[in-house]
Amino acid sequence: MGQRQSRGRVYRRCGCTDEHGKQLGPWCVRLLEESGHGSWTYCVDLAPEEGKRRTRRRGGFATRAEAAREMKAVLDGELRGVYEDRRTTVASFLRQWLAVKKEVLAPNTYAGYEACVERDLIPAFGRYRLPDLRPKHIERWIAAQRKAKRGKVTVYRILSTLRNALNAAVRAWGLRYNPAKHSVPPRPRAAERTCWTPDQAAAFLRHGAEHYADQLTDLFEVMLGTGMRRGEILALHWSDVHLMDRQLYVRWALAAIDNSEIHLREPKTEASRAWISLSPRVMAALHRQAAIQMGTRPDGRLEGLVFGRPDGAPLRPQWVLDQLRKRTAELGLPRIGLHDLRHTAASIMIAAGIPLAIVSKTLRHSTLATTINLYGHLLKESADEAVKALSTAFDNADSRSVQQDLTRARGGGVLRAA
Repeated sequence: MGQRQSRGRVYRRCGCTDEHGKQLGPWCVRLLEESGHGSWTYCVDLAPEEGKRRTRRRGGFATRAEAAREMKAVLDGELRGVYEDRRTTVASFLRQWLAVKKEVLAPNTYAGYEACVERDLIPAFGRYRLPDLRPKHIERWIAAQRKAKRGKVTVYRILSTLRNALNAAVRAWGLRYNPAKHSVPPRPRAAERTCWTPDQAAAFLRHGAEHYADQLTDLFEVMLGTGMRRGEILALHWSDVHLMDRQLYVRWALAAIDNSEIHLREPKTEASRAWISLSPRVMAALHRQAAIQMGTRPDGRLEGLVFGRPDGAPLRPQWVLDQLRKRTAELGLPRIGLHDLRHTAASIMIAAGIPLAIVSKTLRHSTLATTINLYGHLLKESADEAVKALSTAFDNADSRSVQQDLTRARGGGVLRAA
């Protein structure tokens, strides 16, 4: 009826039932009479856990060899501490991984992962058994993407998603090694952001005040005057604005998925959840919005979003971007995005000689290294001053050494004359 090994056995069974509805399992007589009846199953005793016996049964295998091979893999996995389930496909694993990540990721981050998995990874690798996925399969896909002129950033993001997912399988002892570990190409260098000069930024704000004088005029004033991120400014609540103290607090961020699904969430990092000091210009913009909103509400109370639609809903990021580009085109200024307003604020602060540590605190970066990596190229003048200081220090040291040598020589001459 079955093939026994040291700690398990392989046998055939079926789903036939007796007159009482109980499954016959391996005792069905048809298994003896018909070679194609039923399927192969393995049963193996695993090492006890906390004194309790453990038995693993898995069925549905087409051949005895396939069931025996899987049982051996279970026993080998127990010995190594890794169990690779050969019935798990890459597609099923990636979808299970996505289900877990959905509980912990921000909605827009999850949407990006889901797009990579469903649009690219499952069509490319989903048919493989998870333990059978090899670096050569990934390298072949990379070559095809390069031939198709796929963007380097896009390919990097897709493979990074695959690597992250397979790392989770390795950490869970469900995979011996990550075949994507060494296949992900280096992260492409980010394109240098376009930043406005102070004159261009001032002209943009002046144009808005003279020709629009609307909510967006004040929104852009606050963004350029604080360096706030797009999601932070669109999620700013009046309860977090303290005009008397000239401060506001960043406690929420807006995330938009496909510009249709809007979510409010806490900022990603602890550093982002901090206070921001307000300049007189930013204070004036917020006072204007406060006066407008108090005048339109029967109770005269300030509540809800600082910048929102008439019904209190958040502004859509794509609409705000469209308005920014419309006004930018009217002035003939360099085309930029909403996040470039943050970069513009940073570049102006650095050009004004504000210490980098203060710039980092104002932008609420998690580390000073982040600020240096993003804006180090803007520190040319400071770098020139630094190397000039080194050169001056060496020149001064040389001058002192020569002066000391002359003093000694003169002293020795006087002694010889005496």
